Amino acid sequence: MRHWLLSAIAIFVLSAFGHAADAPRKNIVLLIADDLGMQVGCYGDKAIKTPNIDALAKAGTRFPLGFASVSSCSPSRATMLTGLPTHQSGQYGLAHATHNAHSFTKVQSLPKLLGGAGYRSAVFAKLHVQPKEVYPWTEEIPAGGGRNVDAIAKAAKKFILESGDKPFFLHVGYTDPHRAAKGFANGKNYPNVPTVKYDPKDVTVPYHLPDNADVRGDLADYYESISRLDHGIGLMMQVLKETNNLDNTLVIFLSDNGIPFPGAKTTLYDAGLNLPLVVKSPAQKKAGVVCDAMVSWTDLAPTILDWAGVKQPKEMRGRSMLSVLDSEKSQGWDTVYGSHQYHEITMYYPMRMVRTRTHKYILNLAHQLPYPSASDLWHSASWQSVLKNDIKMLGQRSREAYEHRPKEELFDVISDPNELKNLATDPKSAEMLKELRGKLRAWQTATLDPWLVKYEYE
Repeated sequence: MRHWLLSAIAIFVLSAFGHAADAPRKNIVLLIADDLGMQVGCYGDKAIKTPNIDALAKAGTRFPLGFASVSSCSPSRATMLTGLPTHQSGQYGLAHATHNAHSFTKVQSLPKLLGGAGYRSAVFAKLHVQPKEVYPWTEEIPAGGGRNVDAIAKAAKKFILESGDKPFFLHVGYTDPHRAAKGFANGKNYPNVPTVKYDPKDVTVPYHLPDNADVRGDLADYYESISRLDHGIGLMMQVLKETNNLDNTLVIFLSDNGIPFPGAKTTLYDAGLNLPLVVKSPAQKKAGVVCDAMVSWTDLAPTILDWAGVKQPKEMRGRSMLSVLDSEKSQGWDTVYGSHQYHEITMYYPMRMVRTRTHKYILNLAHQLPYPSASDLWHSASWQSVLKNDIKMLGQRSREAYEHRPKEELFDVISDPNELKNLATDPKSAEMLKELRGKLRAWQTATLDPWLVKYEYE
């Protein structure tokens, strides 16, 4: 009788929860570049050498229209891990030092949700969000810093092997190609990592920067840091191969915000938000897909939860990208939103944004203030050359237009992809302005935006 009862219980447990030994592991590896823009080979940059990122794109799906919802490090990373815009997660600005921004304690994050589903999770190198109770990783592993990509790969391999039969979620936070105290930390000894040098005359100068020797030298250093990052991506893919996890692991590669140069990082222009995104799923039927869906970093957490079979909290505004990985053409993926409060605590400049395939609307909620410069951008060789030489034009945009914004900005991103001609006061664009104002306000209402008070009191 006792034997029969135990057998019945075992059958019930297996039927209710599945047989762990027979179920394939569904692992996740999230590879986050720091301050990488579209300076990637598969995104059209002719000068950069990124063979490993390019290879990942050939094996998976590349999104030309991937958008961070904020161009600032900690807020963007919180958006990825919570599926919430910055004003809803509470991670308004940078987490470190005196800036000390925290996500709200009620927020549900990927490490918490996946941990509850039996996943072992690890963050390697850079995380840059807090508090720990919201982001409870199984392990936080420094791995020699975010630029020692060989050390990161070795630490990741060790963690995977120690995970045994448990599914794993790896958050790999590279520091490259973020600025260092000076330059991009090139010239240091990174064991087993090749150095790729660039001639300043060969780099591509973006439309929002002046074309001079200081800027080109700065960009050449930046490119070198990108190639170091690219080598790290290749090492991580090799780790998955060596541990026999290529066929059961969802791999996502993306950047947190735009390039660390004036006109990109911390802005809601496309140079700050439109970033590389490559997704490789073992379940997809096609390789080398270029998908036209407009996706937001708020879609990242829902995608990972969908892959893991974990229910998405109702607060998450995004949706899973898994359904479009095999599609070049998508339907219903036509709008993304942005939300910025400040980068460093002293740099208050709240903005809201909605972008469609044809237009972008930016609402500058404190437009009376001059636009602030992040410390790393201010000290860069590029910005110092602007100050030293009293340069009036930041490439195709005037310095005056960059530093002093109107309340509303409206751009036709088809005819004006560099967002230089503001149509907000053009009577011909009045209907489009009204439509996007309505979209933005509806989104702010749905996401419980505290800055909604601006409509009532100002």
